[in-house]
Amino acid sequence: MLEDLKAKNAAWSKSKTAEDPDFFTRLAKQQSPEYLWIGCSDSRVPANEIVGLDPGELFVHRNVANLAPPQDANYLSVLQFAVDVLKVKHIMVVGHYGCGGVAAAIDGKRRGLVDHWLHPIREVYAEHRPELEAIPEKREMIDRLTELNVARQVRNVAADVFVQDAWARGQSLAVHGWVYSLANGLVNDLNVGIASLEDYERTVAETVVPDRPFWKRGQAEG
Repeated sequence: MLEDLKAKNAAWSKSKTAEDPDFFTRLAKQQSPEYLWIGCSDSRVPANEIVGLDPGELFVHRNVANLAPPQDANYLSVLQFAVDVLKVKHIMVVGHYGCGGVAAAIDGKRRGLVDHWLHPIREVYAEHRPELEAIPEKREMIDRLTELNVARQVRNVAADVFVQDAWARGQSLAVHGWVYSLANGLVNDLNVGIASLEDYERTVAETVVPDRPFWKRGQAEG
């Protein structure tokens, strides 16, 4: 099976070189992406392909349920490098409808270490319990929790000292919250973006959350 993967790699390299003979030469010299993608590890959510960007154009960090926890050194290292070294201009926190991690966070089953990782999602659920429990369809409720989780992670990113220091020194940087639909390949911008210290302070003061999802059942991930 691995031989098959290596053969596919060779074919991909050949096709890229045929399209653009200097592609790998340029890529080897440096990376200068304008975007940091903080997304879910789900294999059905290929970051570069979703937004049509080539290698070198998108800096990517992925984990279960697209979390941005301030205690995670891996995430923080990626964030600092993206902001301080690469000088990215946009950070997208990207969840996806039908996220197994979000569902697992609140189904009551015990899975071990991942239960600790998913604890922030249970906190989001507890904070928005009345709204979530009023949604009759479980699938739609999970989709809504997915959106609320993305909004919370956007706030986590914006609260970090690396991001706030960048804003304080006048660096152009915006944090966005998206949710991807496996059913149709489109992203839903939740309009919870934060692009300055003033934006962040307003968001915290108003506890800004995304509107109810416009994705109807059958459009969100199946």
